[in-house]
Amino acid sequence: MSYRLPVLKHRLTFGPLLIILIAVLAWVDAWLDGVNAPSGFPNETFPPGMTVLPVFMLLSVMGSREVARIFRAKGVEIGTGIAITVGLLGLAVIAFTPEDASGTSGFAAGITSVVVAFIVGMLYAVRSKQVEGAIAVGSGVLLIHVYMGLMLGLFVLIRREHSVWVMIWILATVKSCDIGAFFTGTAIGKHKMIPWLSPKKTWEGLAGGMVTSGLVGMGGAWLLHRSGIDAPSLAVSLVMGVIIGGLGQCGDLAASLLKRDGGVKDSGSSLPGFGGVLDIVDSPILVAPFAYWVLQVTQDMGVGSTLG
Repeated sequence: MSYRLPVLKHRLTFGPLLIILIAVLAWVDAWLDGVNAPSGFPNETFPPGMTVLPVFMLLSVMGSREVARIFRAKGVEIGTGIAITVGLLGLAVIAFTPEDASGTSGFAAGITSVVVAFIVGMLYAVRSKQVEGAIAVGSGVLLIHVYMGLMLGLFVLIRREHSVWVMIWILATVKSCDIGAFFTGTAIGKHKMIPWLSPKKTWEGLAGGMVTSGLVGMGGAWLLHRSGIDAPSLAVSLVMGVIIGGLGQCGDLAASLLKRDGGVKDSGSSLPGFGGVLDIVDSPILVAPFAYWVLQVTQDMGVGSTLG
């Protein structure tokens, strides 16, 4: 309890400020979408994601830096520069692939970026003309490319194809599970879920978190409908929210696995009360592919609407 109180205090102080900042950036992004661009701009209007892309680029830079730090703590020497480069490469592929590219072309672009990251990683691993540790370094560079690049970049793709408020809805649904799990686990948590990996997580906390994310998912969809923004139906959003909560916890556990193997408690200290950027984005990262495909399928099938 003595450890949790200072952490909770910092979270209650810094958390609302972070929420306000996100809300302001989202509002600006929504406002810029469709505004006439200055002369000389590639398009007549600003494209979707004018504030989202820079934010996710910053998250990729900081997250790649933190993952590289975890690898170095494990004895795998991956420099900060190469980590940031391959992370941004993955994000750029998602962000700048032309909207009119066919499905095959988009898939090829993603695979090409993985091949490039693989080559860069292997060349970086043998930069000192030594083969020892090449497998670990090359694999680590490739993981950063996928983890802090392609997977994180899926949120940029979601923003390109949907309202910024849909993206915010997904992020809120993910993080609501963390909040629900924390308070439920603190209040009634007794049965440890995976004590050898995350001693504080309980099955009761997981259940409370998934219920919370389900309700937030449904409530958020209702608000989107009321605002005239396309979103999945309330029933689909409820189920979607529950699954998102579970996937988010899996993402949190995956990051915990990396940190524990590297012998570090937090990925960083850039966010007071939360740790590092990885401690914030670990759950949304694993949710992004699922959320993207659910939105795609429900949109194609017409399973959702606005309430007018």
